[in-house]
Amino acid sequence: MFPNSSNSGRPPFPPKQKQQQQQSDCFNKLPLNTPPTFLPHQQVTDIQFNFQNEVALLSGNLATIPAVTQQPMPNGNGSPAHMSDAPMAFRGRKRLSDQSIPHDVKRQRFHSHRSETTIVNQAVPLPVEHRYSFPGSNQSPLFHAHSIPDLTGCVPPLRYTLFPDPIETPLPVAKDKLSQQVLELFQACQQQTCDLNRKELCRTELQREIQQIFPQSRLFLVGSSLNGFGTRSSDGDLCLVVKEEPVNQKTEARHILSLVQKLFSTKLSSYIERPQLIRAKVPIVKFRDKVSCVEFDLNVNNVVGIRNTFLLRTYAYIENRVRPLVLVVKKWASFHELNDASRGTLSSYTLVLMVLHYLQTLPEPILPSLQKNYPESFDPTMQLHLVHQAPCTIPPYLSKNGSSLGDLLIGFFKYYATEFDWSHQMISIREAKAIPRPDGIEWRNKFICVEEPFDRTNTARAVHEKHKFDIIKGEILKSWQVLRDKKDLNCILPLRMTIQKR
Repeated sequence: MFPNSSNSGRPPFPPKQKQQQQQSDCFNKLPLNTPPTFLPHQQVTDIQFNFQNEVALLSGNLATIPAVTQQPMPNGNGSPAHMSDAPMAFRGRKRLSDQSIPHDVKRQRFHSHRSETTIVNQAVPLPVEHRYSFPGSNQSPLFHAHSIPDLTGCVPPLRYTLFPDPIETPLPVAKDKLSQQVLELFQACQQQTCDLNRKELCRTELQREIQQIFPQSRLFLVGSSLNGFGTRSSDGDLCLVVKEEPVNQKTEARHILSLVQKLFSTKLSSYIERPQLIRAKVPIVKFRDKVSCVEFDLNVNNVVGIRNTFLLRTYAYIENRVRPLVLVVKKWASFHELNDASRGTLSSYTLVLMVLHYLQTLPEPILPSLQKNYPESFDPTMQLHLVHQAPCTIPPYLSKNGSSLGDLLIGFFKYYATEFDWSHQMISIREAKAIPRPDGIEWRNKFICVEEPFDRTNTARAVHEKHKFDIIKGEILKSWQVLRDKKDLNCILPLRMTIQKR
């Protein structure tokens, strides 16, 4: 167990008196992830997820989730001891049994109870307590100035008890072999609820431990785990927010991460292995959680990751062809060893932006620019505790383009093999088109330019060797030619092996 977790295997009795935890002014606007009541292991694994609280959290209807303060309880020597907020399965530090992880993934529909869009209710039904990593768990006067939108038919797909359930959006119909293969891969490899659950359990425990060093900090799960594009093998991305103001990534962030790394390699060494401080432009601590067997990257105050998580989540669900297409491209890039920014190739985030850009630039677009169409919802200056609310009011995009998944996949490779001008153009989903490269140092002499939609940096800056760039272009060209002629996904990505490795 983590050092600050309870040794008791039974649910604790509530304390007689509550003690309010003081917060600094800058965190009055940030969420307080609060601990749940413990339940036995069997109840944790068999729990049915509470959709009402998921929606209350993501839609901004926080009135149904009262804030609960952390309650220290005295231990044997009279000093305060913090009870763990992890369910029994996690506090016992035993790996979840293989039986709790579904291996036969059935055909799913968006909005289904088994979909990864369900944000995991950790151990108990929540209206009293919650512990999610989303911004917005503290009530703020700013919330009362916004009316609660009708979520029916809007995205991200969420269930809300005050309104009728949204009409389920089925996966695209596959009428040809290639489209069927894309769907088969998607259904087998998309992230499942149990995958997200394991990441969230780790996040909650780590937040408790890190708050021993930085009491006002909050730890957020971001990236593919929450943006709709996660797979069963996706790593976890964590953002440690220590204050609302920007942090100097070269000095302050590195210092904070060095303390976190020390915590991981000493006090938590029984549960966290291989913690490494990576001194990149945005420094991170890489580590592996021994319980969930998930690799994590943890950064400090890189809050753009919180913003783009919800932007991408909206793109993921406004059109039902987006997620399957992104997943197959990510698997293709991984198979051809093109999906590793640390080795000079493309990050998963860059690959997602490339697919979204392609879908925006078709003669009959399948995606719009959300930042152009809904500027108030994706304002880069929006306060963090409001970021998660914005996508809930955006309806599905109704495209006149009826192309199949197979045709779109072939078109993706054709676009980047023959149409996109790598030397003079930059990919921009913010503008929904290829735009001329800026003249700044960020873009000069770069082989691939992909604009980050909020801070407008180059997400493909890792591709800094011509040799790697040529390999990427070569694989794209070869895949287009083979797929165009054969129309068989196995020719560029072995399906059976990929599904087995999911």
